Amino acid sequence: MSLPGPAPAVPTTTLHVLGALALELRGDAPVSRQALAQVEVGALAELVAHDLAGFAPEAAALELVTVGAHYDPVELLRPGWPLHQELDQLAARAPRSAAQAGGRIIAFGAHDAQLPGALTPSPDFAGGPLRLVPFVLGGDPDIATRVGDAFERELLERGMAGAATALAAQEAFGLQVEHARYLTVHDLTAMMAMQYDHAGLGPLWPLLETALLEPEGEHWLDAPPEPLVHYANGEARIALFEPRAWKARYATEAPCETPECRDKLERLHQHFQSRQRQIAAVLGAHGVPVNFVHCAGEQAREALD
Repeated sequence: MSLPGPAPAVPTTTLHVLGALALELRGDAPVSRQALAQVEVGALAELVAHDLAGFAPEAAALELVTVGAHYDPVELLRPGWPLHQELDQLAARAPRSAAQAGGRIIAFGAHDAQLPGALTPSPDFAGGPLRLVPFVLGGDPDIATRVGDAFERELLERGMAGAATALAAQEAFGLQVEHARYLTVHDLTAMMAMQYDHAGLGPLWPLLETALLEPEGEHWLDAPPEPLVHYANGEARIALFEPRAWKARYATEAPCETPECRDKLERLHQHFQSRQRQIAAVLGAHGVPVNFVHCAGEQAREALD
């Protein structure tokens, strides 16, 4: 999987480095808390800032924005990086003195059990083995570029969090941490590509990668026996086939003269529909809008354009 150079920038005049503290949880141990109170989050943020400066000393000159909450990877890996965007936009409203520049830490926590803005983790994705505490580093473009380049080179190989940070996250959230490490969003994208391949979703990944890294781009999944999917204009269009049209495209040579053959074809068609629903669910979890389009077999691609 090819990835562009430095971590993507939030579209403002300040360059941003996007990443996360990744917490790999131990077994089926329960998670006590999804979010920290505002008075609790600062200590963890200080430890994160210290760790990041250890990988690239110039990171200490940048503004670190994070949140006392943890999320499933699908909540971070969405077109336009909306969770990181939300952190950046909330931080832009934080008061700053005229003489203050770079180096500050902004950490958002819950007030009356409510996180600000759109930072509340979705209960739909709770319980996964990998939880992510997102962060944004921003400031001087030259410094951010150098820090971003260093992170892209180093974090995947040697980005382990400090022992104090891992312990603080474990105690604060009430979970059992097996490993704690730092990742850029590109690192996380590459990691998810491998996981999806192992889960049998490898054919979908190039389309999803296009949605993540080139939201204005275009990609086809056109590889029978997989469903036909076209990503363009910020949405994924999935072809819906009636049984006869499905057979014409996916089972042309299959006989259907006997009840046994027809039953087998029916089962294959149901499996195909299940795969369509699975793909739609994965895309939806990543924030990619999905639109099902009824198609005749021979004009399917034209219908999805």
